[in-house]
Amino acid sequence: MGIIVANLFMTLDGVYQAPGGREEDTEGGFYFGGWQAPVSDDEAGASIGAEISRMDALLLGRKTYDIFASYWPRQSGGIADALNRVPKFVVSGTLATADWPGTTVLQDPQAAGRLRDEYGQVHMFGSGVLIRSLLAADVLDRLHLWLYPVTLGHGKRLFDAGTAPSTFRLAEPARSFPKGAVSLVYEPAGGVETQEMTAT
Repeated sequence: MGIIVANLFMTLDGVYQAPGGREEDTEGGFYFGGWQAPVSDDEAGASIGAEISRMDALLLGRKTYDIFASYWPRQSGGIADALNRVPKFVVSGTLATADWPGTTVLQDPQAAGRLRDEYGQVHMFGSGVLIRSLLAADVLDRLHLWLYPVTLGHGKRLFDAGTAPSTFRLAEPARSFPKGAVSLVYEPAGGVETQEMTAT
């Protein structure tokens, strides 16, 4: 069986909105679009590229799909070639057909979970709402957070009010990059346990 891996670029205060460009996602009056590039570096970029190269299929939520589909089909080389080549899936209850060649529309997160029967590594990028849905449906295998040394104070956050209490285990050693970004790969590890701290 394959795995579903969610890759998310995130600030220290948990914002994942519009890392790639000023006009990428201005919803809610967000004006910090493009915050990732100034705190990225060649090593971090190479690591992201390596993650993309492992992808056998691409899974996206509707909002991220619209952003990707308006940009990547007209690009070439490296990342663009990989994204355009692999089978793509978008989870949406409102989208009837998808314009990006090679894209299939899925109606719900449970349908996304069945992709593990067909592909070795199904990767997601962005798609915070879908990540939360997959976690709630217990069909997300890895959460790869790329944490950047920036705070923004507002914007879309992965874990906000209503997040299901959960525990995660570190699946790979943490890795840091020259400009301060950190790569953290987690696997879901069940519910939250509590206990009293004791003196040692």
